[in-house]
Amino acid sequence: MTETRVQLPPARYEYGGDEFVFVELDREMSLEANFKAMAITGALRREEIDGIIDICPSNASYLVRLDPDRLNPADLVRELQRLERTAGDLPDDYAVQTRIVDVPVLFDDPWTRETLLRFRDNHQDPAVTDLEYAARINGHPTVESLIEAIASAPFIVTMLGFVPGLPFCYQMVPRERQIEVPKYVRPRTDTPERAFGYGGAFAVVYPVRGAGGYQLFGIAPAPVFDLSQQLPDFADHIAFPKPSDILRYRPIDRDEYDLTRSEVESGTFRYRTRDVEFTPAAFLADPDGVNRELLEVLYR
Repeated sequence: MTETRVQLPPARYEYGGDEFVFVELDREMSLEANFKAMAITGALRREEIDGIIDICPSNASYLVRLDPDRLNPADLVRELQRLERTAGDLPDDYAVQTRIVDVPVLFDDPWTRETLLRFRDNHQDPAVTDLEYAARINGHPTVESLIEAIASAPFIVTMLGFVPGLPFCYQMVPRERQIEVPKYVRPRTDTPERAFGYGGAFAVVYPVRGAGGYQLFGIAPAPVFDLSQQLPDFADHIAFPKPSDILRYRPIDRDEYDLTRSEVESGTFRYRTRDVEFTPAAFLADPDGVNRELLEVLYR
């Protein structure tokens, strides 16, 4: 199946005081906008321009922090506009070196179910669970059909945010097949650590317990955030996901959940990962074919 490419508008540049430049590539989220943001910010990092303090890519935009005593913000904007025309116009051979990761998820688990039932007055439809609501509004006849759709294609990490280590993940399917759900009418004051949630077109794993407004679908046995850095996958960083990572959310049963939790608690758990070269142009031309290849690499 070939996806119709989204035509992006000219980027919008704004100053945030003297120290920030914000660039909006599109008001709507699309894979094209995110690929463009990754390409521009990647090229900007490689240039190692004196005066740039931090580069923060987002879903369809990015933010650059600078030292105005070393770099004139207007000069930076001109450089970003140049990159929009060059690095942002992705050639067919542009590739991203990234990882594909197996992320097990126990759907309709007892912990998130107990939580969502405590907050039905905050929800669009208090009479059903979040999974049942999401299945209905996305045209799936059953919850099982919705879970199968989530598991059928991987997700790309478009950014980290909200709290440290939370990965915003956009499913790598044509827009007409995107699963979309609204946030709660009013946010919850409680969400279990490692809850698997969905809001808008984004899937997330909550790194820590706290407030939240995404629909609750399940729970992951393995963390995405480890402040103590006890697990091997967190030796170099407290957050495991990285922008451009490709995650496959794999449904598991309670036995596998308990086994994985025991590995986490004993400090032996490792995510199943494979290094891959991802070519956006090839994906946009044949998303289902590229997804099949990615999953074959992950599970062979």
